[in-house]
Amino acid sequence: MSLFYPFKLFSEWLAYQVLRLPSESLLGQALAFFVYDVLKIFSLLYLLIFFVALIRSYLSKEKIQRTLAHKRLFLGYLSASFLGVLTPFCSCSAIPFFLSFLEAGIPSGLAFTFLIASPMVNEVALILLMGLFGFKIACIYILSGLAISLAAGYLIGKTGFKWIAKDLLFQNTPTSGSCGCQKTKTRFQQARQYASSIFKKIWLYVVIGIGLGAWIHGYVPDDFLAKYADASKWYAVPLATLIGIPLYSNAAGTIPLVSALVGKGLKIGTALAFMMAVTALSLPEFLILKRIMNLKLLLLLAAIVGSGIILIGYLFNFLL
Repeated sequence: MSLFYPFKLFSEWLAYQVLRLPSESLLGQALAFFVYDVLKIFSLLYLLIFFVALIRSYLSKEKIQRTLAHKRLFLGYLSASFLGVLTPFCSCSAIPFFLSFLEAGIPSGLAFTFLIASPMVNEVALILLMGLFGFKIACIYILSGLAISLAAGYLIGKTGFKWIAKDLLFQNTPTSGSCGCQKTKTRFQQARQYASSIFKKIWLYVVIGIGLGAWIHGYVPDDFLAKYADASKWYAVPLATLIGIPLYSNAAGTIPLVSALVGKGLKIGTALAFMMAVTALSLPEFLILKRIMNLKLLLLLAAIVGSGIILIGYLFNFLL
């Protein structure tokens, strides 16, 4: 049973019993989806920001830099990418770690590599894909995700754009370089205060992003993607990618939907493009990132990752 199952029960109770919306109604489904995702993402974000701030109070910038910033740049990118694979975060949940890397002085290219790889590729999704589609498709999935994260991180690292927008969210994070004797109680207090201050800055952007995703979830027919993105249409892969952006889920949560779409006749490349867009180009993630980076860099990130996803979708539709 999922850790978030109580949120699911609460959202359905609120929508179907308290507000008495029919469970088969579009409004009822959209509202239940909205409440569930808001509770899930809010709890994840707060706990992860708190956790990252607490860990940072024990680690110096030098330790973090030694872990990721290898003298051989390629090894650094590989380390960041594989670290993303081993951390099964959704796109929003990966942001606190991404910011921590940047604040610690990790090169921006490595931080972006982690930010992209973490939600796009994880071991749970790999196992599920292997069970549903076989070893070949699972390998395609993980190699594609790693390739996109490595290429996007490297290209963004070479742009030279100033990524700070208005303020750096981690500017008040507790650090340990000069506070090794700090009491545990003080560390927890500082981490809690920091998590609360960050949460106040980003909660509205999360709600807006989830709200759009909930509307699509409730009002866009289940067979829309299979109907308008079949392999005979040249725009199938870009359309699947665009449809995936407003939705929000992790890779493991998207795979059952991908399986259903493939069962309805959707080509595997188009289905993989949709899954990658949902996990790596989610609207809530970009609304949060807008608080900490300028629009030019944000658009560059979306363009590079989106182009990579579309290219892979076309490639595997051709090969498979």
